[in-house]
Amino acid sequence: MANNNIGANRIVVGAGYGWRDWLAQRVTAIVMALYTIVLLALFLTGNNFSYDAWASIFSMQWFKLLTFTVFVAMFFHAWVGMRDVWMDYVTHSVVLRLVFQVATILWLIACVGYAAQILWRV
Repeated sequence: MANNNIGANRIVVGAGYGWRDWLAQRVTAIVMALYTIVLLALFLTGNNFSYDAWASIFSMQWFKLLTFTVFVAMFFHAWVGMRDVWMDYVTHSVVLRLVFQVATILWLIACVGYAAQILWRV
């Protein structure tokens, strides 16, 4: 009798993070879309399109926090996507894949720090 692992006794293997990553991509995309709507509303309801008007929008503490939250969501969104790219297309070398993943993490952390520095300078 052959054991073909089909049906209820099938052995499921894998990393098991597919659902979590799919959900993270959707949630971060929704956060970015909502921010875009808020930013467009502020832009379209304003009557002064000067640098000072834009600086005053970003000088509000709640908007800085919202913007920083969106940057973190965007960087996490990018991490999930790039990690999947590295895992799917750099499969011939585990060391090379790890180097790409670490480089991506370091780059995204640097971007978060730079975004915070820019936001809190205004």
